[in-house]
Amino acid sequence: MPHQFKHHYTSAEAAALLPQIRQWLNQLRQLHPRLANRDERLRQLLARGYEVGGPLANEWMRLITEIQAIFDEFKRRELLIKDLDRGLVDFPAFIGGREVFLCWEEGEDTVEFWHELNDGFAGRERL
Repeated sequence: MPHQFKHHYTSAEAAALLPQIRQWLNQLRQLHPRLANRDERLRQLLARGYEVGGPLANEWMRLITEIQAIFDEFKRRELLIKDLDRGLVDFPAFIGGREVFLCWEEGEDTVEFWHELNDGFAGRERL
């Protein structure tokens, strides 16, 4: 049976990525409200019939580009953000010859849990 993911992590490999993942999650949390603010400002201007462009539109596009670049880093590594607010991230792995997810939630020191591909956080088991 073919595997769903090309890259599979050991718990050590996943743990080694945690400093970078924490940084990306923090960046996403900082960028998201700024983007929401620009979205709302643009929506209000468009609703009033104004043409939009200039610094506001440029900032909006820059924020989208920054956010997309971070998501691309997760995608390139086949890491799944399950819940941005909680900082819940899954890493494809093998346990007992089965393709599973190593599971980490922000606040945990290292990667200590796993779950089946079709299970979520509730199905987590300690490594």
